Amino acid sequence: MTRNYNLALVGLGNVNRTLAEVIHTEGAALAEELGFTLTITAITDLLFGTIADPDGVDLAAVLALKKGETFVSIGGTDAVDNEKFIRTAPADIVAEATFTNPVDGEPAVSHVRWALESGKSVCTTNKGPAAFAADELKALAAKNGVRFEFEGAVMSGTPVLRLASGPLKGVGMKSFSGILNGTSNYILGRMESGLSQEDAIKEAQDLGYAEADPTADIGGSDVRLKVVVLAHELLGAHLAPGDVPTQGITTITPEMIARAAADGKRWKLIGQGSRAEDGTIACSVAPQELDPGHPLFGISGATNAVMFDTRFLGPVTISGPGAGREETAYALLSDIIAIDAYNQAHTANN
Repeated sequence: MTRNYNLALVGLGNVNRTLAEVIHTEGAALAEELGFTLTITAITDLLFGTIADPDGVDLAAVLALKKGETFVSIGGTDAVDNEKFIRTAPADIVAEATFTNPVDGEPAVSHVRWALESGKSVCTTNKGPAAFAADELKALAAKNGVRFEFEGAVMSGTPVLRLASGPLKGVGMKSFSGILNGTSNYILGRMESGLSQEDAIKEAQDLGYAEADPTADIGGSDVRLKVVVLAHELLGAHLAPGDVPTQGITTITPEMIARAAADGKRWKLIGQGSRAEDGTIACSVAPQELDPGHPLFGISGATNAVMFDTRFLGPVTISGPGAGREETAYALLSDIIAIDAYNQAHTANN
């Protein structure tokens, strides 16, 4: 008998909507490949309201809703009570994809906590829970026999966390440095082409790379949260975001870009962390001038990349998309696959 997982979606923005589209249009093919089926049984969203059906919501009707419409027209409600929804939804897994608050990670931290407390596994693309409460939430998941997965919190669907904890486990991780924000990387690249930072930001906004308020991207706070997550998962650090000195790209001028280019160098916003011989861990976010021989020198556009410095393999670099609807939705799917693997192993051991 094919295994099935019921999913509750918290948020119906680009990421969870794309996950719903994939399940709706490619569910049968996915089931054949993965060995389990996925049924979306509940959705809540600030704009659309709440809808639930233990047999599966009508995804065709959900995806056909237009801006300004609510779930009321398809049998749901326009009311939203996220705690009640998460605790009572007829679901095995909660897919959390809401806005990341860089100050305290809320409300996503509470969303994850409520799900784990109610015996549901969680997959999330939200940096907040992993950056502000990873230890607490992992312990809560273990206590309740479920999983807290967050691959998409750092590099969208590019499996940097799973690579580090899987194939590279035991490699002797010493440090990491990365280009972790595609928006700032795109802006710096366009400044190399002669645009002012203001014009490069406007272009990034027009292309959908940058938000209307690009502060988190160009100010470095987005990278700071990702550095905290990487330092925790790769180096075993227990840092708060405030522990990471952070400088964005707002001070980078066209003149600085031109001087670097004249020397054959290139500015990149780098998030990094390292463990010293005495065990102390230092992290930072700041623009750096890179030489052509640096592994991150050629990372262009909205691409992200991380270089690991390891004891046994030396430098190892992974690059890939750090944003995008389908890419980030795949991160949720990869988390669900990891949850299934855990469940199968847990069942076999019992």
